[in-house]
Amino acid sequence: MAAISFDAVTKTFGRNGRESVALERIDLVVADREFVAIVGPSGCGKTTCLRMVAGFEFPSAGWVTVDQRRVTGPGPDRAVVFQQFALFPWKTVHDNIALGLRNKGVPRDERERRIAEAIELMSLQGYETAFPHQLSGGMQQRVAIARAYVLDPDVLLMDEPFGALDAQTRITMQEELVRIARRNPRTVLFVTHAVEEAVYLADRVAVMTRRPGRIKEIIDVRAVRVAEKWDTHERIEDVMDLESFIHWRTHIWRSLREEKIGREP
Repeated sequence: MAAISFDAVTKTFGRNGRESVALERIDLVVADREFVAIVGPSGCGKTTCLRMVAGFEFPSAGWVTVDQRRVTGPGPDRAVVFQQFALFPWKTVHDNIALGLRNKGVPRDERERRIAEAIELMSLQGYETAFPHQLSGGMQQRVAIARAYVLDPDVLLMDEPFGALDAQTRITMQEELVRIARRNPRTVLFVTHAVEEAVYLADRVAVMTRRPGRIKEIIDVRAVRVAEKWDTHERIEDVMDLESFIHWRTHIWRSLREEKIGREP
């Protein structure tokens, strides 16, 4: 079980001798192999939530657990994909993907087998010897996701992974992520500013308030996807229940707009 749990999590930061509350009593559970997206106003603490699951930051109060174990630092059960691709420019696609496995001391034969699987999963065949500057933004992000998947993590943490891509490439990568999730499901916590992206990809969407960030509401959006088409169709428009999609997209936008203009829900 790779469930993620936030239990009464508060996060404060000190600056110039003063304390600022970034997150206030966050309660959220992500079930095993569930895809949960977090949306909210800029600065509300979405990325801070993700970084605490990754073990890069820690709560000031409350606790974060993965698989019922308290997070005390980074671990091999969690992998992070950032908005910026964070690839080593002097390493090839193959060597960028291999880096984590080498650091873990995985034997060469096993390492090469897993790299080949990740390259096939992300449709990177033929690009093994290419360098990052020779790839498009979408291809570079595929390499970053492959580098995460090759470690076989229980939890995948994605922080605006498609935010730096153009609109067309972003849609393509969303469809790729759906395809990957079918073949190799993981527990996913996904931070995004794009409401449409959250509604399309996620099982549930957690909407946060303006700072200090709290969970305003959690919405089950699985009805947006036509169940009998979800496992067989690739394109977004082929699996959408348009009426349900528009309803939840509009609902979440209105909820976020209330936060932006400073009204209470």
